[in-house]
Amino acid sequence: MAKLKMLAIDLGASSGRGIIGSFDGNKLSINENHRFPNEPVNTNGNFSWDILRIFHEIKASISKCILSEDKDIKSIGIDTWGVDYGYIDKNGALMANPYHYRDMRTDNIQPYAFKTVPFEKLYGITGIQTMNFNTIYQLVADMRDRPYIVENAERLLFTPDLLNYFLTGEKLTEYTIASTGAVLDAKNRSISKELLTNFGIKESLFSKVVMPGNKVGKLTSELISELGSTNADVVNIAAHDTASAVIAVPARYGDDFVYISSGTWSLMGVESDEPVINELSLKYNFTNEGGAGGKIRFLKNIMGLWLEQESRRQWKREGKSYTFDELTDLALNSKPFACFIDPNNVLFSPAGDMPGRIREFCKLTGQYVPQTVGEIVRCIFESLALCYRQTIETIENITGKKYSSINIVGGGTKEATLCQWAADASNRVVYAGPVEATAIGNISMQAIAAGEIKDIWQARDLIRNSFDVKIYEPKHNDAWENAYQRFLSICGKDL
Repeated sequence: MAKLKMLAIDLGASSGRGIIGSFDGNKLSINENHRFPNEPVNTNGNFSWDILRIFHEIKASISKCILSEDKDIKSIGIDTWGVDYGYIDKNGALMANPYHYRDMRTDNIQPYAFKTVPFEKLYGITGIQTMNFNTIYQLVADMRDRPYIVENAERLLFTPDLLNYFLTGEKLTEYTIASTGAVLDAKNRSISKELLTNFGIKESLFSKVVMPGNKVGKLTSELISELGSTNADVVNIAAHDTASAVIAVPARYGDDFVYISSGTWSLMGVESDEPVINELSLKYNFTNEGGAGGKIRFLKNIMGLWLEQESRRQWKREGKSYTFDELTDLALNSKPFACFIDPNNVLFSPAGDMPGRIREFCKLTGQYVPQTVGEIVRCIFESLALCYRQTIETIENITGKKYSSINIVGGGTKEATLCQWAADASNRVVYAGPVEATAIGNISMQAIAAGEIKDIWQARDLIRNSFDVKIYEPKHNDAWENAYQRFLSICGKDL
Protein backbone atom coordinates (compact mmCIF):
# COMPACT_ATOMS: atom_id res chain seq x y z
CA MET A 1 0.00 0.00 0.00
CA ALA A 2 1.02 3.62 -0.46
CA LYS A 3 2.22 5.15 2.78
CA LEU A 4 -0.64 6.72 4.71
CA LYS A 5 0.29 10.05 6.33
CA MET A 6 -1.64 11.80 9.08
CA LEU A 7 -1.12 14.87 11.27
CA ALA A 8 -1.67 14.57 15.01
CA ILE A 9 -1.97 17.80 16.97
CA ASP A 10 -1.09 16.80 20.53
CA LEU A 11 -1.72 19.57 23.06
CA GLY A 12 -0.48 19.29 26.61
CA ALA A 13 -0.84 21.65 29.53
CA SER A 14 2.57 23.24 28.92
CA SER A 15 3.46 22.51 25.27
CA GLY A 16 2.02 21.36 21.98
CA ARG A 17 3.34 19.45 18.99
CA GLY A 18 2.43 18.61 15.47
CA ILE A 19 3.33 14.97 14.79
CA ILE A 20 3.36 13.35 11.36
CA GLY A 21 2.29 9.73 11.60
CA SER A 22 2.97 7.26 8.81
CA PHE A 23 1.59 3.76 8.24
CA ASP A 24 3.11 1.52 5.56
CA GLY A 25 0.82 -1.46 6.12
CA ASN A 26 3.16 -3.12 8.61
CA LYS A 27 4.46 -0.49 11.01
CA LEU A 28 3.57 2.90 12.39
CA SER A 29 6.14 5.67 12.65
CA ILE A 30 6.03 9.24 13.90
CA ASN A 31 8.01 12.40 13.24
CA GLU A 32 7.60 15.79 14.90
CA ASN A 33 7.01 18.65 12.46
CA HIS A 34 6.29 21.51 14.89
CA ARG A 35 6.68 22.20 18.61
CA PHE A 36 5.54 25.21 20.60
CA PRO A 37 4.99 26.33 24.20
CA ASN A 38 1.46 26.39 25.59
CA GLU A 39 1.61 29.17 28.13
CA PRO A 40 -1.56 30.07 30.08
CA VAL A 41 -2.15 33.73 30.84
CA ASN A 42 -2.90 35.43 34.17
CA THR A 43 -4.94 38.63 33.71
CA ASN A 44 -6.57 40.48 36.58
CA GLY A 45 -6.78 37.34 38.65
CA ASN A 46 -8.15 35.16 35.84
CA PHE A 47 -6.15 32.14 34.65
CA SER A 48 -6.93 31.41 30.99
CA TRP A 49 -5.70 29.54 27.95
CA ASP A 50 -4.30 31.60 25.09
CA ILE A 51 -6.52 29.73 22.66
CA LEU A 52 -5.91 31.93 19.60
CA ARG A 53 -2.14 31.52 20.00
CA ILE A 54 -2.69 27.76 20.19
CA PHE A 55 -4.75 27.90 16.99
CA HIS A 56 -2.02 29.98 15.32
CA GLU A 57 0.49 27.23 16.13
CA ILE A 58 -1.85 24.54 14.79
CA LYS A 59 -2.08 26.47 11.54
CA ALA A 60 1.73 26.66 11.48
CA SER A 61 1.93 22.88 11.77
CA ILE A 62 -0.57 22.39 8.93
CA SER A 63 1.30 24.94 6.80
CA LYS A 64 4.56 23.03 7.29
CA CYS A 65 2.81 19.94 5.95
CA ILE A 66 1.44 21.76 2.91
CA LEU A 67 4.86 23.21 2.08
CA SER A 68 6.74 19.91 2.43
CA GLU A 69 6.78 16.28 1.37
CA ASP A 70 3.94 15.76 3.83
CA LYS A 71 1.47 17.78 1.75
CA ASP A 72 -0.50 14.59 1.05
CA ILE A 73 -1.64 14.05 4.66
CA LYS A 74 -4.91 12.15 4.72
CA SER A 75 -6.29 13.60 7.93
CA ILE A 76 -5.80 15.82 11.00
CA GLY A 77 -6.72 14.93 14.58
CA ILE A 78 -6.51 17.05 17.74
CA ASP A 79 -6.18 15.78 21.32
CA THR A 80 -5.99 17.95 24.46
CA TRP A 81 -6.39 17.90 28.23
CA GLY A 82 -9.94 17.49 29.55
CA VAL A 83 -12.78 19.53 31.10
CA ASP A 84 -12.08 23.04 29.67
CA TYR A 85 -14.23 24.76 27.05
CA GLY A 86 -15.09 27.96 25.20
CA TYR A 87 -18.38 29.68 24.43
CA ILE A 88 -19.53 30.55 20.89
CA ASP A 89 -22.13 33.29 20.31
CA LYS A 90 -24.98 33.33 17.79
CA ASN A 91 -22.68 34.87 15.17
CA GLY A 92 -20.11 32.08 15.54
CA ALA A 93 -17.55 34.16 17.46
CA LEU A 94 -15.58 33.05 20.50
CA MET A 95 -16.96 35.02 23.46
CA ALA A 96 -13.96 34.85 25.82
CA ASN A 97 -10.68 33.05 26.32
CA PRO A 98 -11.40 29.64 27.91
CA TYR A 99 -10.59 29.42 31.59
CA HIS A 100 -7.74 27.16 32.71
CA TYR A 101 -8.88 24.29 34.93
CA ARG A 102 -6.51 25.56 37.64
CA ASP A 103 -8.27 28.94 37.81
CA MET A 104 -9.31 29.68 41.38
CA ARG A 105 -12.97 30.48 40.63
CA THR A 106 -13.93 26.87 41.36
CA ASP A 107 -11.92 26.50 44.58
CA ASN A 108 -15.05 26.38 46.78
CA ILE A 109 -17.69 25.62 44.19
CA GLN A 110 -18.51 22.03 45.13
CA PRO A 111 -20.43 22.72 48.37
CA TYR A 112 -22.38 25.37 46.43
CA ALA A 113 -23.16 22.87 43.64
CA PHE A 114 -24.08 20.07 46.02
CA LYS A 115 -26.87 22.20 47.50
CA THR A 116 -28.61 21.73 44.16
CA VAL A 117 -27.47 18.20 43.25
CA PRO A 118 -25.86 16.09 46.02
CA PHE A 119 -22.61 14.46 44.93
CA GLU A 120 -24.01 10.96 45.37
CA LYS A 121 -26.69 11.72 42.77
CA LEU A 122 -24.24 13.46 40.43
CA TYR A 123 -21.84 10.51 40.66
CA GLY A 124 -24.66 8.03 40.13
CA ILE A 125 -25.46 9.67 36.78
CA THR A 126 -21.98 10.57 35.50
CA GLY A 127 -19.64 8.14 37.28
CA ILE A 128 -17.08 10.96 37.43
CA GLN A 129 -14.91 11.49 40.49
CA THR A 130 -15.23 14.77 42.34
CA MET A 131 -12.61 17.29 41.26
CA ASN A 132 -13.40 20.96 41.62
CA PHE A 133 -12.44 21.76 38.03
CA ASN A 134 -14.78 19.27 36.34
CA THR A 135 -16.80 20.95 33.61
CA ILE A 136 -20.05 20.78 35.55
CA TYR A 137 -18.52 22.75 38.42
CA GLN A 138 -17.01 25.29 36.03
CA LEU A 139 -20.47 25.73 34.49
CA VAL A 140 -22.05 26.19 37.90
CA ALA A 141 -19.40 28.85 38.64
CA ASP A 142 -20.23 30.56 35.34
CA MET A 143 -23.95 30.53 36.16
CA ARG A 144 -23.17 32.09 39.54
CA ASP A 145 -20.48 34.60 38.57
CA ARG A 146 -21.08 35.53 34.93
CA PRO A 147 -24.56 34.34 33.89
CA TYR A 148 -24.60 36.87 31.03
CA ILE A 149 -21.97 34.77 29.21
CA VAL A 150 -23.98 31.55 29.51
CA GLU A 151 -27.25 33.25 28.61
CA ASN A 152 -25.82 34.75 25.42
CA ALA A 153 -23.85 31.70 24.31
CA GLU A 154 -25.20 29.56 21.51
CA ARG A 155 -22.73 26.70 21.97
CA LEU A 156 -20.23 25.35 24.46
CA LEU A 157 -17.32 23.55 22.80
CA PHE A 158 -14.68 21.56 24.65
CA THR A 159 -11.11 22.54 23.79
CA PRO A 160 -10.47 20.06 20.93
CA ASP A 161 -14.00 20.58 19.60
CA LEU A 162 -13.42 24.34 19.66
CA LEU A 163 -10.21 23.96 17.68
CA ASN A 164 -11.94 21.62 15.21
CA TYR A 165 -14.60 24.31 14.83
CA PHE A 166 -11.93 26.92 14.06
CA LEU A 167 -10.59 24.57 11.36
CA THR A 168 -13.86 23.44 9.77
CA GLY A 169 -16.77 25.57 10.99
CA GLU A 170 -18.46 22.42 12.35
CA LYS A 171 -19.73 22.36 15.95
CA LEU A 172 -19.60 18.83 17.40
CA THR A 173 -18.97 17.28 20.81
CA GLU A 174 -16.51 14.37 20.85
CA TYR A 175 -17.46 11.66 23.34
CA THR A 176 -14.19 11.04 25.22
CA ILE A 177 -13.52 14.73 25.88
CA ALA A 178 -17.10 15.37 27.00
CA SER A 179 -16.90 12.40 29.35
CA THR A 180 -14.22 14.10 31.45
CA GLY A 181 -16.48 16.87 32.68
CA ALA A 182 -19.34 15.17 34.59
CA VAL A 183 -21.95 16.31 32.07
CA LEU A 184 -22.62 12.93 30.43
CA ASP A 185 -24.94 10.17 31.52
CA ALA A 186 -22.28 7.46 31.76
CA LYS A 187 -24.63 4.60 30.88
CA ASN A 188 -26.36 6.30 27.95
CA ARG A 189 -23.17 8.10 26.82
CA SER A 190 -25.10 11.27 26.08
CA ILE A 191 -25.46 14.71 27.65
CA SER A 192 -27.46 14.38 30.88
CA LYS A 193 -30.63 16.44 30.45
CA GLU A 194 -31.47 15.78 34.10
CA LEU A 195 -28.29 17.40 35.41
CA LEU A 196 -28.52 20.38 33.10
CA THR A 197 -32.15 20.95 34.10
CA ASN A 198 -31.32 20.71 37.79
CA PHE A 199 -28.54 23.29 37.46
CA GLY A 200 -30.54 25.57 35.16
CA ILE A 201 -28.13 25.09 32.24
CA LYS A 202 -29.73 25.17 28.81
CA GLU A 203 -29.42 21.92 26.88
CA SER A 204 -28.97 23.78 23.59
CA LEU A 205 -25.42 24.71 24.64
CA PHE A 206 -24.25 21.23 23.69
CA SER A 207 -23.83 19.92 20.16
CA LYS A 208 -24.38 16.37 18.94
CA VAL A 209 -22.12 13.84 20.70
CA VAL A 210 -19.99 11.88 18.20
CA MET A 211 -17.65 8.93 18.70
CA PRO A 212 -13.94 8.66 17.87
CA GLY A 213 -13.48 7.97 14.17
CA ASN A 214 -16.12 10.45 13.00
CA LYS A 215 -15.07 12.74 10.15
CA VAL A 216 -15.67 16.39 11.07
CA GLY A 217 -15.01 18.01 7.70
CA LYS A 218 -12.50 19.80 5.50
CA LEU A 219 -10.64 23.01 6.28
CA THR A 220 -12.67 26.15 5.64
CA SER A 221 -12.15 28.03 2.40
CA GLU A 222 -10.67 30.92 4.41
CA LEU A 223 -7.99 28.63 5.85
CA ILE A 224 -7.26 27.12 2.45
CA SER A 225 -6.69 30.64 1.12
CA GLU A 226 -4.41 31.41 4.06
CA LEU A 227 -2.42 28.17 4.29
CA GLY A 228 -2.58 26.60 0.85
CA SER A 229 -4.46 23.68 -0.60
CA THR A 230 -4.98 20.39 1.26
CA ASN A 231 -7.62 17.71 0.96
CA ALA A 232 -7.09 16.45 4.51
CA ASP A 233 -10.12 15.51 6.60
CA VAL A 234 -10.35 16.77 10.17
CA VAL A 235 -11.21 13.67 12.21
CA ASN A 236 -12.65 13.18 15.68
CA ILE A 237 -9.99 11.02 17.29
CA ALA A 238 -10.19 10.07 20.98
CA ALA A 239 -9.82 13.76 21.78
CA HIS A 240 -9.03 13.47 25.48
CA ASP A 241 -5.27 12.95 25.61
CA THR A 242 -5.54 10.08 28.08
CA ALA A 243 -8.10 8.32 25.89
CA SER A 244 -5.63 8.52 22.99
CA ALA A 245 -2.77 7.36 25.24
CA VAL A 246 -4.72 4.29 26.37
CA ILE A 247 -5.17 3.24 22.72
CA ALA A 248 -1.36 3.01 22.62
CA VAL A 249 -1.06 0.59 25.55
CA PRO A 250 0.71 -2.35 23.83
CA ALA A 251 -1.56 -5.03 25.33
CA ARG A 252 -2.66 -8.19 23.55
CA TYR A 253 -6.27 -8.95 22.62
CA GLY A 254 -8.27 -10.03 25.62
CA ASP A 255 -5.70 -8.88 28.19
CA ASP A 256 -6.95 -7.42 31.43
CA PHE A 257 -4.39 -4.70 31.98
CA VAL A 258 -3.72 -1.81 34.35
CA TYR A 259 -2.36 1.31 32.71
CA ILE A 260 -0.78 4.52 33.90
CA SER A 261 -0.77 7.41 31.46
CA SER A 262 2.17 9.17 33.05
CA GLY A 263 2.94 12.84 32.65
CA THR A 264 1.80 15.94 34.49
CA TRP A 265 -0.94 13.68 35.83
CA SER A 266 -0.76 9.95 36.48
CA LEU A 267 -4.02 8.52 35.18
CA MET A 268 -4.19 4.94 36.48
CA GLY A 269 -6.93 2.50 35.62
CA VAL A 270 -8.39 -0.31 33.55
CA GLU A 271 -10.65 -0.67 30.53
CA SER A 272 -14.24 -1.77 31.08
CA ASP A 273 -17.13 -2.51 28.74
CA GLU A 274 -19.56 -0.65 30.99
CA PRO A 275 -19.28 2.05 33.68
CA VAL A 276 -18.35 0.84 37.17
CA ILE A 277 -20.59 2.86 39.48
CA ASN A 278 -21.11 1.40 42.93
CA GLU A 279 -20.50 2.10 46.61
CA LEU A 280 -16.81 1.22 46.40
CA SER A 281 -16.11 3.32 43.30
CA LEU A 282 -17.89 6.22 45.00
CA LYS A 283 -16.02 5.69 48.27
CA TYR A 284 -12.62 5.65 46.58
CA ASN A 285 -13.51 8.46 44.17
CA PHE A 286 -12.84 6.57 40.93
CA THR A 287 -13.97 7.95 37.61
CA ASN A 288 -15.61 6.52 34.47
CA GLU A 289 -14.42 8.33 31.34
CA GLY A 290 -15.09 7.46 27.74
CA GLY A 291 -12.62 5.47 25.72
CA ALA A 292 -12.14 4.39 22.11
CA GLY A 293 -13.78 1.28 20.76
CA GLY A 294 -16.80 1.64 23.02
CA LYS A 295 -14.74 1.16 26.18
CA ILE A 296 -14.97 2.93 29.53
CA ARG A 297 -11.74 4.08 31.18
CA PHE A 298 -12.25 3.27 34.86
CA LEU A 299 -9.47 5.19 36.53
CA LYS A 300 -8.04 7.33 39.28
CA ASN A 301 -6.54 10.78 38.71
CA ILE A 302 -3.27 10.92 40.65
CA MET A 303 -1.18 14.06 40.92
CA GLY A 304 1.78 12.92 38.82
CA LEU A 305 4.97 14.57 37.65
CA TRP A 306 3.32 17.94 38.25
CA LEU A 307 4.86 17.62 41.71
CA GLU A 308 8.38 17.49 40.29
CA GLN A 309 7.68 19.92 37.44
CA GLU A 310 6.30 22.61 39.72
CA SER A 311 9.13 22.07 42.23
CA ARG A 312 11.63 22.55 39.40
CA ARG A 313 9.89 25.78 38.39
CA GLN A 314 10.07 27.02 41.97
CA TRP A 315 13.78 26.28 42.20
CA LYS A 316 14.27 28.11 38.91
CA ARG A 317 12.41 31.12 40.34
CA GLU A 318 14.90 30.98 43.21
CA GLY A 319 17.80 31.09 40.77
CA LYS A 320 18.65 27.36 40.75
CA SER A 321 18.16 25.52 37.47
CA TYR A 322 18.22 21.72 37.23
CA THR A 323 17.68 19.28 34.40
CA PHE A 324 15.34 16.38 35.13
CA ASP A 325 18.32 14.01 34.96
CA GLU A 326 20.12 16.09 37.60
CA LEU A 327 17.05 15.95 39.84
CA THR A 328 16.92 12.16 39.52
CA ASP A 329 20.62 11.86 40.40
CA LEU A 330 20.11 14.03 43.47
CA ALA A 331 17.16 11.86 44.51
CA LEU A 332 19.15 8.65 44.12
CA ASN A 333 21.87 10.09 46.37
CA SER A 334 19.38 10.90 49.13
CA LYS A 335 18.29 8.67 52.01
CA PRO A 336 15.44 6.31 51.04
CA PHE A 337 12.02 6.35 52.70
CA ALA A 338 12.73 9.44 54.83
CA CYS A 339 9.24 10.92 54.34
CA PHE A 340 6.11 10.59 52.22
CA ILE A 341 3.33 12.76 50.88
CA ASP A 342 -0.18 11.98 49.69
CA PRO A 343 0.07 12.97 46.01
CA ASN A 344 -3.71 13.45 45.87
CA ASN A 345 -3.86 15.99 48.68
CA VAL A 346 -5.44 19.28 47.53
CA LEU A 347 -2.46 21.10 49.04
CA PHE A 348 -0.45 20.12 45.95
CA SER A 349 -2.94 21.16 43.25
CA PRO A 350 -2.18 24.90 42.77
CA ALA A 351 0.87 26.32 41.06
CA GLY A 352 3.50 27.92 43.26
CA ASP A 353 5.95 26.87 45.95
CA MET A 354 5.66 23.07 45.69
CA PRO A 355 8.78 22.30 47.80
CA GLY A 356 7.37 24.53 50.54
CA ARG A 357 4.05 22.67 50.45
CA ILE A 358 5.82 19.30 50.61
CA ARG A 359 7.71 20.45 53.69
CA GLU A 360 4.46 21.73 55.19
CA PHE A 361 2.73 18.37 54.64
CA CYS A 362 5.61 16.47 56.22
CA LYS A 363 5.66 18.82 59.20
CA LEU A 364 1.89 18.55 59.71
CA THR A 365 2.08 14.73 59.60
CA GLY A 366 4.94 14.53 62.10
CA GLN A 367 7.56 13.28 59.65
CA TYR A 368 11.11 14.23 58.83
CA VAL A 369 10.94 17.52 56.92
CA PRO A 370 13.01 17.27 53.71
CA GLN A 371 15.63 19.98 53.34
CA THR A 372 17.57 19.35 50.13
CA VAL A 373 16.48 19.26 46.50
CA GLY A 374 17.32 15.55 46.32
CA GLU A 375 15.24 14.77 49.42
CA ILE A 376 12.24 16.58 47.94
CA VAL A 377 12.46 14.70 44.62
CA ARG A 378 13.02 11.35 46.35
CA CYS A 379 9.95 12.00 48.49
CA ILE A 380 7.91 12.72 45.34
CA PHE A 381 9.04 9.61 43.43
CA GLU A 382 8.70 7.20 46.35
CA SER A 383 5.28 8.61 47.24
CA LEU A 384 4.05 8.23 43.65
CA ALA A 385 5.33 4.63 43.46
CA LEU A 386 3.59 3.75 46.74
CA CYS A 387 0.41 5.52 45.61
CA TYR A 388 0.44 3.38 42.45
CA ARG A 389 0.47 0.25 44.61
CA GLN A 390 -2.36 1.61 46.75
CA THR A 391 -4.36 2.37 43.60
CA ILE A 392 -3.90 -1.00 41.92
CA GLU A 393 -4.91 -2.79 45.12
CA THR A 394 -8.02 -0.62 45.28
CA ILE A 395 -8.83 -1.41 41.63
CA GLU A 396 -8.51 -5.12 42.45
CA ASN A 397 -10.83 -4.66 45.41
CA ILE A 398 -13.47 -2.89 43.29
CA THR A 399 -13.29 -5.11 40.19
CA GLY A 400 -12.62 -8.46 41.87
CA LYS A 401 -9.75 -9.09 39.43
CA LYS A 402 -6.02 -9.53 39.99
CA TYR A 403 -3.41 -7.76 37.87
CA SER A 404 0.16 -9.03 37.64
CA SER A 405 1.63 -6.14 35.67
CA ILE A 406 1.34 -2.42 35.01
CA ASN A 407 1.64 -0.71 31.62
CA ILE A 408 3.07 2.81 31.86
CA VAL A 409 2.79 4.97 28.74
CA GLY A 410 3.59 8.59 28.00
CA GLY A 411 6.35 11.02 28.85
CA GLY A 412 6.70 9.69 32.39
CA THR A 413 8.26 6.51 31.00
CA LYS A 414 11.45 8.54 30.52
CA GLU A 415 11.75 8.64 34.32
CA ALA A 416 13.36 5.20 34.55
CA THR A 417 13.85 5.49 38.30
CA LEU A 418 10.14 6.09 38.89
CA CYS A 419 9.26 3.15 36.62
CA GLN A 420 11.60 0.85 38.55
CA TRP A 421 10.30 2.05 41.90
CA ALA A 422 6.73 1.49 40.69
CA ALA A 423 7.68 -2.13 40.01
CA ASP A 424 9.48 -2.43 43.36
CA ALA A 425 6.68 -0.86 45.39
CA SER A 426 3.85 -2.84 43.76
CA ASN A 427 5.79 -6.10 43.35
CA ARG A 428 4.56 -6.26 39.76
CA VAL A 429 6.28 -6.19 36.37
CA VAL A 430 6.16 -2.77 34.75
CA TYR A 431 6.06 -2.40 30.96
CA ALA A 432 7.07 1.16 30.04
CA GLY A 433 6.35 2.64 26.63
CA PRO A 434 5.72 3.96 24.16
CA VAL A 435 6.84 7.43 25.22
CA GLU A 436 4.72 9.28 22.66
CA ALA A 437 1.60 7.31 23.54
CA THR A 438 -0.91 10.13 23.09
CA ALA A 439 0.31 11.08 19.61
CA ILE A 440 0.52 7.40 18.61
CA GLY A 441 -3.03 6.78 19.83
CA ASN A 442 -4.19 9.88 17.95
CA ILE A 443 -2.54 8.63 14.75
CA SER A 444 -3.92 5.12 15.24
CA MET A 445 -7.50 6.39 15.47
CA GLN A 446 -7.00 8.40 12.29
CA ALA A 447 -5.82 5.21 10.56
CA ILE A 448 -8.92 3.41 11.87
CA ALA A 449 -11.11 6.24 10.54
CA ALA A 450 -9.37 5.86 7.15
CA GLY A 451 -10.18 2.14 7.12
CA GLU A 452 -6.51 1.11 7.12
CA ILE A 453 -6.56 -0.41 10.64
CA LYS A 454 -9.52 -2.52 11.76
CA ASP A 455 -9.83 -1.57 15.43
CA ILE A 456 -7.91 -0.62 18.58
CA TRP A 457 -6.69 -4.19 19.16
CA GLN A 458 -5.08 -4.34 15.72
CA ALA A 459 -3.64 -0.89 16.46
CA ARG A 460 -2.13 -2.22 19.70
CA ASP A 461 -0.53 -5.13 17.83
CA LEU A 462 1.03 -2.65 15.40
CA ILE A 463 2.17 -0.37 18.22
CA ARG A 464 3.80 -3.27 20.06
CA ASN A 465 5.75 -4.14 16.91
CA SER A 466 6.59 -0.53 16.01
CA PHE A 467 7.84 1.11 19.23
CA ASP A 468 10.17 0.25 22.09
CA VAL A 469 8.78 -1.02 25.38
CA LYS A 470 11.09 -1.42 28.41
CA ILE A 471 10.51 -4.06 31.07
CA TYR A 472 11.17 -3.40 34.76
CA GLU A 473 11.25 -6.48 36.97
CA PRO A 474 10.21 -5.88 40.59
CA LYS A 475 12.84 -5.86 43.33
CA HIS A 476 10.39 -5.88 46.19
CA ASN A 477 11.87 -6.29 49.64
CA ASP A 478 11.13 -5.70 53.32
CA ALA A 479 12.17 -2.06 53.04
CA TRP A 480 9.52 -1.37 50.39
CA GLU A 481 6.91 -3.34 52.35
CA ASN A 482 7.65 -1.40 55.53
CA ALA A 483 7.59 1.86 53.56
CA TYR A 484 4.17 0.98 52.18
CA GLN A 485 2.72 0.37 55.63
CA ARG A 486 4.15 3.71 56.79
CA PHE A 487 2.76 5.42 53.70
CA LEU A 488 -0.72 4.06 54.46
CA SER A 489 -0.53 5.18 58.08
CA ILE A 490 0.55 8.68 57.06
CA CYS A 491 -1.64 9.23 54.03
CA GLY A 492 -4.71 7.26 55.13
CA LYS A 493 -5.97 3.89 53.97
CA ASP A 494 -8.61 5.42 51.73
CA LEU A 495 -7.61 7.04 48.47
